[in-house]
Amino acid sequence: MKNTSTSPAPPPSRFAGWILLLAALTALGPLSIDMYLPGLPAIASGLHADDGTVQLTLASYFIGLALGQILYGPLSDHFGRKPPLLIGLGVYLLASIGCALANSIEALIALRFIQALGGCAGMVIARAVVRDRCEPRMAAQVYSSLVLVMGVAPILAPLLGSWVVGVSSWRAIFALLAIFALLCLIAMHYLLPESRPAKQDQRFHLGNTLRAYVELLRNRHFMGYALTGGLAVAGLFAYITGSPIVMMKVYGLSPTQYSLTFGSIAACYIIASQFNARALKNHSIDQILQRSTTMLALASGVLLLTSLLTHPPFWLLVGCIYLYLMALGFAAPNSTAGALAHHGAQAGLASALMGTMQFGIATVAGVLMGIWHDGSSLPLASTLAFCGIGAFVAYRFGAIKLGN
Repeated sequence: MKNTSTSPAPPPSRFAGWILLLAALTALGPLSIDMYLPGLPAIASGLHADDGTVQLTLASYFIGLALGQILYGPLSDHFGRKPPLLIGLGVYLLASIGCALANSIEALIALRFIQALGGCAGMVIARAVVRDRCEPRMAAQVYSSLVLVMGVAPILAPLLGSWVVGVSSWRAIFALLAIFALLCLIAMHYLLPESRPAKQDQRFHLGNTLRAYVELLRNRHFMGYALTGGLAVAGLFAYITGSPIVMMKVYGLSPTQYSLTFGSIAACYIIASQFNARALKNHSIDQILQRSTTMLALASGVLLLTSLLTHPPFWLLVGCIYLYLMALGFAAPNSTAGALAHHGAQAGLASALMGTMQFGIATVAGVLMGIWHDGSSLPLASTLAFCGIGAFVAYRFGAIKLGN
């Protein structure tokens, strides 16, 4: 299916203004996780909640990310990319202010859900804008550039969150997130032209949208790549959910040590994504996916086997996570480009379904880890193995190769 966007662009410079803004919009959702992780113990103390209940603020956020994307995708295909994005950022801004003022853990859990409903607009629509402007291989390179720019967030965000908690309180974290959303709203006016005008000759029909989602679910090409990327990225968010307890409580890291470890692992992901952009000059999307999904399966499988047999040393735990994130740096941008390659006319809807699959799996994984927490690395290792080996199987037996 041909891309019907009216504003295809020539190959963009790597750090074009619109790419920087799309990276910020994409990072907004994950940033809201990474930055407040060091503040979880302070939240538990300040709102008089136990660790399991505080983790529900993560689970509710993942649920919001999964459900919200289903809505923004078709709306952006019909009304244009910018109007739904403006609404989403507005919701995020107000919910972030509410989180900063929350006086109970129940209120914070609910507001985190609303915050995610707003923040996920940037994640969906950023992918769709790239698909509007770029052919598949160029899109994969741009997605790698997005990883580089937005990757600064998981490196700096935990450190910033740890510092904020130390000098102020966890509430200040959400105030800073609200300010960031406001800056994104201002930047949109100057840096992001509409890449898909509204459909003036058609009315928006919910029935047509549901039928389009069903058709995508039946499309083996889309589902193969989407499941590959969805499972692989779900492993990343399972690690984000489970790592504070495993690293700080099981292995005894301080909040600062955890933040430094978290940041170094994120740096590995960023570096790999940049090698991916270079590799695409000489290798196809599918050649890279074949190797990266194999590494996902091996790294997570070794960690699971070791955790089943013994208590793995910290260096082995971190080493396997490093390898997983390195492989993800190659797998994530290429699986996204592969999934959206044949769906230019429905880029928003396809991006939404792919994102919903990612965070739907991540939500289930996060809830299971919260229930299963047993004072060991086994819950995290098992979840990573399910995602990594699942991504390998989905690509090997599900994806219809692009042949590029």
